[in-house]
Amino acid sequence: MIGIIDYGMGNLHSVFNAFLSLGKKAKIISKPSQLEGVTHCVLPGVGAFGDAMSILNKSGMSDAIRDYVKTNKPFMGICLGLQLLFESSTESPKIKGLSLIKGNVVRFKGKVKIPHIGWNQLKIKKNSPLFKGIEDGSFVYFCHSYYVEPKEKVTIGETDYIKNYASVINKDNIFGIQFHPEKSQAIGLKILENFTKL
Repeated sequence: MIGIIDYGMGNLHSVFNAFLSLGKKAKIISKPSQLEGVTHCVLPGVGAFGDAMSILNKSGMSDAIRDYVKTNKPFMGICLGLQLLFESSTESPKIKGLSLIKGNVVRFKGKVKIPHIGWNQLKIKKNSPLFKGIEDGSFVYFCHSYYVEPKEKVTIGETDYIKNYASVINKDNIFGIQFHPEKSQAIGLKILENFTKL
């Protein structure tokens, strides 16, 4: 059973439908008690870092996510969901993240279009079950103005936009993806399928 966390922000129904298209059972979760029986958990998201953390904290889901991760069951953050795994963000400097991974979230700087929207390449930096059947340099779909700067060796995929930045991370049973697999056609669906097999 795939649990998809609903905190009132983001495209959870697109993620939900993506898992259904793969023939996987999934359910929307908005309170800690609903995590019971979940074998894989996904934190999707589109929106502001501070607003998202405020909602997760008030609902009790922040602590529930930390407890879930301790069970060693697979957990994945998508887009903002990836960023929330880190300690802080320059978008909301006074708000602490889930702090499951050491590092910060920063805004792109430079003479390029921000946000980074559209198709870009995924550069595989480290072999992972998440990348089974995925070719290095595959194109995936992005939509974001901020990116993560890990202080741990967790980067398994990078993307070039102004600089090479971490677009996929993995620490133990925690995975994070900056692009939108649910919008990345066959490549994205394959990554989600690989996640369900972890």
